[in-house]
Amino acid sequence: MSSTTSSLVTGTASTPTPWQRTASGANLLASDGRLGVTIFEEITMLAMQHGAINLGQGFPDEDGPAEILEAARAAISAGANQYAPGQGLPVLREAIAAHQERFYGLTPDPHTETIVSTGATEGIASAVLALAGPGDEVLTFEPFYDSYGAIIGLSGATHTTVALSAPDFQPDLDELERAVSRSTRIILLNNPHNPTGTVFTREVLQKIVDLAVKHDAVIVTDEVYEHLTFGVAHLPIASLPGAMDRTLTISSAGKTFSVTGWKIGWITGPQELISAVRTVKTFLTYSSGTPFQSAVAHGLGLDDGFFQATAATLQTKRDILSAGLKAAGFDVFSPQGTYFVNVDTAPLGISDATALARQLPELVGVAAIPVAVFCHPDGAARASSLLRFAFCKKTEVLQEAADRLATLSARL
Repeated sequence: MSSTTSSLVTGTASTPTPWQRTASGANLLASDGRLGVTIFEEITMLAMQHGAINLGQGFPDEDGPAEILEAARAAISAGANQYAPGQGLPVLREAIAAHQERFYGLTPDPHTETIVSTGATEGIASAVLALAGPGDEVLTFEPFYDSYGAIIGLSGATHTTVALSAPDFQPDLDELERAVSRSTRIILLNNPHNPTGTVFTREVLQKIVDLAVKHDAVIVTDEVYEHLTFGVAHLPIASLPGAMDRTLTISSAGKTFSVTGWKIGWITGPQELISAVRTVKTFLTYSSGTPFQSAVAHGLGLDDGFFQATAATLQTKRDILSAGLKAAGFDVFSPQGTYFVNVDTAPLGISDATALARQLPELVGVAAIPVAVFCHPDGAARASSLLRFAFCKKTEVLQEAADRLATLSARL
């Protein structure tokens, strides 16, 4: 590569290029400026090398409901294979609006307050890029899903955080109040929360709303695990007093229906904010997944029993894996939602969970992700002994993983 081309790619120390800001935000940029691989890629390769059960990434190993899959096949056969409208198929937008009213009493207009995105990830990216930029701050809780840091970095905004600490992973309200200021343009919330598995209390959610009102911030809430909670009901922040006019609610079909490869998400909120987000989203992907959109519309209309059974099955899987983790000697933090359970390795005398994650595939044939990779440096120090395991796998796979994990202390 010529020196001219190199400077175009790498920028300067004082003016990083957009890709560098993105990589840095996702903790992928080394101190010398080199681009590293994600921990997910590294752990996946180690799992393959040692024939380990990969409980690192959060995707199911079973297909979703047969009737939803058949609805997608029927749509393909019927010729639904060209661009959908940029806003999304009307049938899906209407199903999304009906879903919000049915479960939460929210009434977004399917024509002006609802858009379909290429998964929740694009919805989040569109919202941040539409509403925040240099000079603004975007607040997340920490640990944070890695795409948040990446897209905040790309936007040029400053990423600020509030810590979530074990055992309950609820934020300190005084710390939260200190972190929000007039510079805070977006409070980006993930509830139920990945990677910790916590479900935020009504008190915490209302505090977020009150601070957003006080400082005129927008709330962007990622609720992709809304139907995957255990013993506690999901409470959308948009339903709380003061929230509706400043909240963008994002969700998707991938987690609820075990179709993560379909990449069908949606955003609801007040028309002015939706219009801003749609402007950006239009020039990212325009539209996607036409036959999947109508299939997801069908899924959103399934009876309550489906959603209840899905959560109950996942809770059983959580308990199977948690038993193996406890037998391994970890301190296990039982999640209230999501696909993930977190553990503390400190009871085993281990303070560096990242190093252990690199050893686990060979030691016991199970792979996990260190929580520190979801943090800025200060947060990584606080989370240095924590590991995240995914339990969205077949029951027999989880039982085998639990049996393998139970042998860990004898192998250290």
